[in-house]
Amino acid sequence: MYCVYIIYSVDFKRYYVGLSSNISQRLETHNLGVVKSTKAFCPWKIIYTEIFETRIEARKKEKYFKSAAGRRWRKKNLGM
Repeated sequence: MYCVYIIYSVDFKRYYVGLSSNISQRLETHNLGVVKSTKAFCPWKIIYTEIFETRIEARKKEKYFKSAAGRRWRKKNLGM
């Protein structure tokens, strides 16, 4: 199983969309500063998750969330 997630940096008011097969471990790597693109904006908290059976399905949803249409959906449904 794969999880598409959206995390939020409270201190910097930034969002990050990603996917992982182990969401708790992935959040820990974000908060430890291991991930280059998120290390400057720690700490992070999970604000949205969605589970998929295959990595292909999860990747499609991740790409959608990173698109203009996905950003509009996030703004409308998650208040971002």
